[in-house]
Amino acid sequence: MKAAVLVFPGINRERDMARTLKLTSGHEPAMVWHSERELPGGTDLIVIPGGFSYGDYLRCGAIARFSPVMDAIIAAAGDGLPVLGICNGFQVLCEAGLLPGALLANTSLRFVCRQVDIEVVGDSAWSDAGPPAPTLSIPVKHTTGRYFARDLDPAQVVFRYAAGQNPNGSQDDIAGVRNEAGNVVGLMPHPEHATDPLLGSSDGGALLRSFLAACVAARTRR
Repeated sequence: MKAAVLVFPGINRERDMARTLKLTSGHEPAMVWHSERELPGGTDLIVIPGGFSYGDYLRCGAIARFSPVMDAIIAAAGDGLPVLGICNGFQVLCEAGLLPGALLANTSLRFVCRQVDIEVVGDSAWSDAGPPAPTLSIPVKHTTGRYFARDLDPAQVVFRYAAGQNPNGSQDDIAGVRNEAGNVVGLMPHPEHATDPLLGSSDGGALLRSFLAACVAARTRR
């Protein structure tokens, strides 16, 4: 299982994600700097972590979208390689056109950092292995997390905030979506920060284990 974790200037969750992937898969992921033009050979999964790429200037993810490494990611996604974007990574994927819609400012216009419940509601390459539970407790940490998309296919919704849990005013309580092919997924909550009961929940670790199992299954089909 070979995972690649993208690193942009300002991203600050890459080490948390790398540690979680190592604990989950038993393998050290490759850290890929934004100026690279190729992904490591044999990559099974690309992860764009959360943080504040390029200081969130212009729009969140708008500058990172033009980093040299994104050409390789767009090509790999087109070939069916699994790609996961978390929080700022979700924003980058939307800016790059790999996911539909956009992330807008929270309706509160404030940074939100709290535990929320999300529901697994859709199928994708990620859920082939079976989601760990219908409802997961995972933290959110963002100012620009209000998802909006015109004419979104409901089948592309993978995660929703549970009733009364929407922290940002997101359209239809959407917490995460996929592309039409199902191999690219973005979500606002941070599963890498819900990997141990001491952190308030281990549901994020269970979700990532399901993701990794789906990546292994996808590799055998490619």
